[in-house]
Amino acid sequence: VWPMVASGGGSVQTGGSLRLSCRGSAITADKYFMGWFRQAPGQAREGVAAADRGGIVAYADSVKGRFTISRDVGANTVTLVMNNLKPEDTGMYGCAAGGVVAKLGLDPRYAEIWGQETQVIVSS
Repeated sequence: VWPMVASGGGSVQTGGSLRLSCRGSAITADKYFMGWFRQAPGQAREGVAAADRGGIVAYADSVKGRFTISRDVGANTVTLVMNNLKPEDTGMYGCAAGGVVAKLGLDPRYAEIWGQETQVIVSS
């Protein structure tokens, strides 16, 4: 059983949109940040967006202006709306949680709890 479960991936064309959702569990409820990471084939995992309990959000430079993260602390969920998708956004997307602020939450080293991944494919 995954401590965090992601859903919403899929396949779209360039310029399309997708919405990813992630639901945490009891062990993620008190974590300071929840965020999204991705990993493309042959590449290292990278942080995409993070949101902390203080209402602060952070984004990777490559997705600023296109992706929006939102977090519902009470519901223990985090959502990522991805617009104007590009082929370079293709990869496995997963959610994670940890005890640092959003900006640091973009660094995979600070993620303490990892969740199930979902695939995103953007075709040109």
